[in-house]
Amino acid sequence: MRVIGKLRTALLSAAVAFSMTAVSAFAASEFEGTWKVKDTASKAFEITLASDGSAKANRIGDGMTGTWKEEGSAAVITWNTGWTTKISKDGNKYTKSAFKKGEPVDGKPTNTSIAEKVK
Repeated sequence: MRVIGKLRTALLSAAVAFSMTAVSAFAASEFEGTWKVKDTASKAFEITLASDGSAKANRIGDGMTGTWKEEGSAAVITWNTGWTTKISKDGNKYTKSAFKKGEPVDGKPTNTSIAEKVK
């Protein structure tokens, strides 16, 4: 009987540990949602980052789609246009930085603006 009790305890502990790992793997990122930013001409548009890693933007003239991933304190978005956008957290503020195709995201951005989470 003691063996069965110990086995039951071990299985229950394993199940709890597995469920906690699964929940944390699907925990929402602070970057998921819709962000209001500005382009190189200072025109406002929105970027939406979905929980499945997809990204879209409603910038006039561009049906931008792409993928995103969280890297440290930033969301890095790779667009179908070849550009890369980074939304970075600095204290309580967020900044959008845009990089032309082929430019490194740790270099000087082509454009920056405030990023405001609206949804």
